[in-house]
Amino acid sequence: MTDDLPLDIASVDQVLSTARSVRRKLDFDRPVEPEVLFDCINVSTQAPTGLGGENWRFMVVTDPARKTQIADVYRSVLADLQRARGLEIKSTQRSLADRLHEIPALIFVCAIGEPPADEVAGQVAFYGSILPSAWSLMLALRARSLGATWTTLLSSRQEDVSRILEVPDGVTQTVMLPVAYTKGAKMRRAERLDAREVTFWNAWGNQKHPG
Repeated sequence: MTDDLPLDIASVDQVLSTARSVRRKLDFDRPVEPEVLFDCINVSTQAPTGLGGENWRFMVVTDPARKTQIADVYRSVLADLQRARGLEIKSTQRSLADRLHEIPALIFVCAIGEPPADEVAGQVAFYGSILPSAWSLMLALRARSLGATWTTLLSSRQEDVSRILEVPDGVTQTVMLPVAYTKGAKMRRAERLDAREVTFWNAWGNQKHPG
């Protein structure tokens, strides 16, 4: 395969535009094959990376006991947020939390190292070397009819998750993707502001393009 093959732009745009978080209509009974996950991870590690190099690591959790423990922590974080911020938890989010332990695979996208404290440039560089890989992974899953949810709730409980999954010190957990085959889910474009409303040219606030 060469790198100059013509792309099917419509298919690429379809995947990019319909990669939604899927919290319902998942097949909880169908396992996700390891080889499929390896294929998706191989796609994700082609993502751009910065000074950290290939510091990504992927923790796939399929063990029922560990998934149950993780789900307990997840529900605890969600309850804390609801109390602290007075948030109304969406029904879809509640559905995910209630059945998280039943989802066939949970993928934690981790980075070897830790972001520098109180240094914006260093934090941007650190997370900028790992989050593109996590997004590429979600897109690769979407292209294979696998539903996933982008969630960072558990990043606030690094120690608890590390204890459950035996993650060593010096490893940062970023995104968790609960993964399952979809079951009748309709993946559509979301309502978003048009590019002309969120794009400036040459100076902040200037929406008049040079063309």
